[in-house]
Amino acid sequence: MAELNASEKSGKRNSRRTQAPRIDLTAMVDLAFLLITFFIMATSLAKPKAMDLAMPVGENEPVPETRTMTICLGKDNQALWYMGMPERPLTSPQLVNFSKTGLRTALINTSKSVFEKTGKPMIVVLKPSAHSVYSNFVSALDELNITNIQSYAVAQISPKDIDMLKQQKAF
Repeated sequence: MAELNASEKSGKRNSRRTQAPRIDLTAMVDLAFLLITFFIMATSLAKPKAMDLAMPVGENEPVPETRTMTICLGKDNQALWYMGMPERPLTSPQLVNFSKTGLRTALINTSKSVFEKTGKPMIVVLKPSAHSVYSNFVSALDELNITNIQSYAVAQISPKDIDMLKQQKAF
């Protein structure tokens, strides 16, 4: 049982000894633990957010080069993008960063252009290099999610892509 004993006051002493008052703290300790338990149970912790990932089922179907945008992640928070395949890109490779005016603008403008020409959505192939960092990969996936790109794939970077990154000094 928890108790609180009050000390005697120094100074004059009465001929009669008065007994110090005793206060039982058991109820207060019980209440404190009940409150702690309540707040632990009632608190909602931050739930982790995850992005949905849909995997293809069945046979792979060929994708036209005119709808394919390739993004190669390089060093120093830079990304290289082009339309088509690495052997013969349809557009010249362009180096961008991960800001609103960089990769996001490229994704929005190219997606609109592809939809106007073909009537179908754009497909993005994301290729991280050995010199890219994980946060750039996550930033690229975030940009794909923000710009509402529904079809994308993560692939191994090819030697031709590495040569393009070296030409742009991003490897």
